[in-house]
Amino acid sequence: MTFIIAIDGPAAAGKGTLSRRIAETYGFHHLDTGLTYRATAKALLDTGLPLDDETVAARVAREVDLAGLDRSALAQHHIGEAASKIAVMPSVRRALVEAQQAFSMREPGTVLDGRDIGTVVCPNAPVKLYVTASPDVRARRRYDEILASGSEADYEAIFADVKKRDERDMGRADSPLKPAVDAHLLDTSEMSIEAAFQAAKSIIDAALNRN
Repeated sequence: MTFIIAIDGPAAAGKGTLSRRIAETYGFHHLDTGLTYRATAKALLDTGLPLDDETVAARVAREVDLAGLDRSALAQHHIGEAASKIAVMPSVRRALVEAQQAFSMREPGTVLDGRDIGTVVCPNAPVKLYVTASPDVRARRRYDEILASGSEADYEAIFADVKKRDERDMGRADSPLKPAVDAHLLDTSEMSIEAAFQAAKSIIDAALNRN
């Protein structure tokens, strides 16, 4: 039986880094569900298709190959902006949630991270984690990340963007970002990635022992 770990949380809280490490540690398949929206948006942009036609966007979403998601190619800001426009479309969300649910059944186990994994995509997952951090900490992490890559960054603009994304993710009518009632909360504001990983590992190990 497949063991599913659902990880949710706002942007730059550390859930991606944590999810990849958990998947590697346990030998599970990993899916960053945010990339599925970015891949759909990139396909629309690459073919010159409109971003405001829900029928077209949903058709493209159904064709996305979850095995071929290239994080670096999908990281560009304009792709993220386009993804945020199609992510509010109910039929696009339905198409991608179905694909994510199919992915979650891969043996021996899967780690999915995103905004609505524990609440919508995999509500029956035996382990649900909600990884968060204060907006200023998350903005500072993104700022430092950009500087480390050799690019220029404006902290105030990044902080404003983090707040805007939070409002959009938490305020949308379809699958808003919120912790599942049975999710374990991990606030990484003052926690190293190692400490967060060890906390998550103890939760996962306990659940595996119960299975």
